[in-house]
Amino acid sequence: MSDPITRLNAALESRYCIGAETVSTTWVRAFFSCVLALATAACVAPRDAAQQDQAVEADHFVPSRPETVSWGWYPIDKEPVVTIQSGETVRINTLTHAGATQREEPGAYLTGLGIPRDEILQDVLDFWASRDGRPREGRSGHVITGPVYVEGAEPGDMLEVQILDIQTRVPWGINNTSARGGVFSQGYPGFDDDDPELDIAQRRHVIRTGEVDGREVAFFSPDIQVPLAPFMGIVAVAPDPVVGEPGVSVPGVQSSRPPGAFGGNLDVKDLTAGTTVYLPVFHPGALFYVGDPHGAQGDGEVSGTAIEQSLTATFRFVVHKDVSISGPRAENDTHYLIMGIDLDLDRATRHATWEVVDFLVTEKGLSPAKALSLASIAVDFRVSEVVDLTQVVTGFIPKSIFLR
Repeated sequence: MSDPITRLNAALESRYCIGAETVSTTWVRAFFSCVLALATAACVAPRDAAQQDQAVEADHFVPSRPETVSWGWYPIDKEPVVTIQSGETVRINTLTHAGATQREEPGAYLTGLGIPRDEILQDVLDFWASRDGRPREGRSGHVITGPVYVEGAEPGDMLEVQILDIQTRVPWGINNTSARGGVFSQGYPGFDDDDPELDIAQRRHVIRTGEVDGREVAFFSPDIQVPLAPFMGIVAVAPDPVVGEPGVSVPGVQSSRPPGAFGGNLDVKDLTAGTTVYLPVFHPGALFYVGDPHGAQGDGEVSGTAIEQSLTATFRFVVHKDVSISGPRAENDTHYLIMGIDLDLDRATRHATWEVVDFLVTEKGLSPAKALSLASIAVDFRVSEVVDLTQVVTGFIPKSIFLR
């Protein structure tokens, strides 16, 4: 006779089967972690408002309610969701667009994918109910919380965003795949009509998450666990959009799809807790926005999506007066992260190299020739994302090479 796990897995496959891969294969390991209380695993339940209030100390809290979120763009004239002083901290709830923006009502849609009703955030239901009153022309699909108004920030300043903490809000996420999605899209640079097509139908992969040996993981299948490294795909200040620039087809509306000098949909997976992001300021108060939360992602995000999973993050904001930078950059304990952004991946690499050289000249006192030499022998240039119209290459400068 087969063991209980095998029998239950077979039953789940017969209930939730969607082709060769199943919702149940990603769900079953987490299910056993909870129900059978395996010694190596423990489930993460959705956090209600009271739990989140106690999770991390912060000066301010911003929920992800219909009035505090925007859909697919960064309004410049929206009333701030909170006004803070430089140096203060804010805990911010975010919503994944996966399950919140489709035509079907979220309760029916998500339970149809095998997600229990009590794991669907009320914020998702309320946002979906507010969709009809939101403009769509020129926008994208992300649900974005903000803006945070930082007193004293003015154009020409730099906003320092310290990422203090990021937590999952629900024990599941969704990844999408299709034969013509992500890097296989017909609109992708370099696409050729003769390119072969993957033999797959469009799929929505529900991926359970939970804890194993004190760390959060994604239960991709019974035999595959992916460590969670939650981060915000969108970290942005309000831009100064110009029609004709990437993602700007309507005056005053910057689509959230392409990142730019303002930050935005960078999808740099290294922007996890403990990292600090630096953004140029274009408007009074900086007007900080955050969203597109991810549980885990590989460099490139080649299918077009990561593990799209609602998160809560805590930030500290610091204004640096009269400090000018041309675009987003970041740092963590081990590296400086310098980003190059362009419609073309080759030019994004060129921009990233230029910015690395400029950083080494300005911050480390090297000559341009020495800076380029160091960039070539010690700096790793990684493709961070290639699926959001503009593409991001990040130069990783190791801090350990500098003796002082």
